[in-house]
Amino acid sequence: MHLIDLVRHLADPLEVGVLVTDAELGRPGPTILYANDAFAQMSGYEVRDVLGRTPRILQGAGTSREGVRQVQRALRTEGRFVGRLQNYRMTGEPYLCELDIRPIQGLDGHTEAYIAFEREVVRRRGRPTEGGAGRYKAVGLQEAGIIPFLKTPMFG
Repeated sequence: MHLIDLVRHLADPLEVGVLVTDAELGRPGPTILYANDAFAQMSGYEVRDVLGRTPRILQGAGTSREGVRQVQRALRTEGRFVGRLQNYRMTGEPYLCELDIRPIQGLDGHTEAYIAFEREVVRRRGRPTEGGAGRYKAVGLQEAGIIPFLKTPMFG
């Protein structure tokens, strides 16, 4: 089974946005190879309109340039990024996006692609709980089914 077919089979029913890109981190890449319907609903882009484009289309004036550099730095050095970025819908409306980006490794151990799990979050008011847990809250999404999927050996 081809990688994208496998991801499609597992990610299409998820309520969390899923993107798969190639492993090229330098400009103009990476290139989007797959997006699920939950990503389309969150971003306002049709799946067919993002394929072959870069996730940078989601960035705008309020996207932290340092945050974008942190994503690239983390992927290059650690192979994974977990954090938040200000993204923009197709309409130009900003939204806070929580990202969990992981490498998809080939049998030789080299990164062949990246898979990003994305969901819109809102920042809660008040003091954060110990360790910062609970500071952000998902907007209308459930995580059911995603944790077992991430524990497969394919995802680093």
